[in-house]
Amino acid sequence: MKRETMRATGFRKYGPADVLETLEVARPVPAPGEVLVRVASAGVNPADAYLRGGRFRFVTRTKLPFVPGADVAGVVEAVGADVTRFEPGEAVYAMLPNLAGGGYAEYAVVDARDVARVPEGLTLGEAAAVPLAALTALKALRDGASLKDGERVLIHGASGGVGTFAVQIARAMGARVSGVASGRNAELVRSLGADEVFDYVHDDVAPGGARYDKLFGAVNVFPFRMWRRALHPGGVIVTVNPALGNAVARWISRVVGDVRLEGVLVRPSGPDLERIGAWISTGQIRPVIDRRYALSDAAEAHRYVETRRARGKLLLVVDERLAGQTAKRAHHAGTA
Repeated sequence: MKRETMRATGFRKYGPADVLETLEVARPVPAPGEVLVRVASAGVNPADAYLRGGRFRFVTRTKLPFVPGADVAGVVEAVGADVTRFEPGEAVYAMLPNLAGGGYAEYAVVDARDVARVPEGLTLGEAAAVPLAALTALKALRDGASLKDGERVLIHGASGGVGTFAVQIARAMGARVSGVASGRNAELVRSLGADEVFDYVHDDVAPGGARYDKLFGAVNVFPFRMWRRALHPGGVIVTVNPALGNAVARWISRVVGDVRLEGVLVRPSGPDLERIGAWISTGQIRPVIDRRYALSDAAEAHRYVETRRARGKLLLVVDERLAGQTAKRAHHAGTA
């Protein structure tokens, strides 16, 4: 039997943003442990542009044509035979495995263990800004840095997709937060709960010497000497570059700088999304959205994400009507 098709955006060859095009691909069918999501919106992440440009082609096999996208929010269209936690019509969001893609499409299949219900207070359009970035921040601060109540943490790249969540999650965990961002984004970072904000171009992040217990590099830069000077002896640096967390890098950081270095490699997690959703529901965390694009304008979104100047997250609107609905309204519409 011929499978149904759907609209997606992807690439048939590696290259610049212009290689992205509208595709007609087979609509996925959920396996026994999977959920089929009708996508309202999808997040755009730097990793999507890296995949499109071929940066990972020698470390992972990517079948072309490829549909990028690791963040989705929408409603459950169908569930596999073994899924009992979700039912059609529920508003959900999830992170897809980063190198697997699939988010820039009208439908996506997700392992049911990686799915969570959209928290009250968010539309389905806003919810797609949460999964990958917030999960990265949580894993870095909770697991990598072992951040504790009352500790001082410095977040480098505090105005980006991961950084805006990191500032808020660190505050929710009881830490005293300082952020590093460009001067134009200082007020945004303060509004998220940072006690102080440094301009990475002009300011000294450690006036008077070591000040911080933990440091999170939420962007892919690594000014180790500056970071080391800002940390107390025995402090922890966590970076979004997972390669810097290998055994050799950790050994060098201890010998040279008396600090521990960890690289964070985020993976999908439904339970962690539920923890983040609880913070969102109580108003402790909110997604920061810079720009929204139509699915057909994904190339423009990629060009912007590659400037590294985005404040918070970029989104692709897949279903405009659905993206504007809250979880409650979407559930009602999905079951009507």
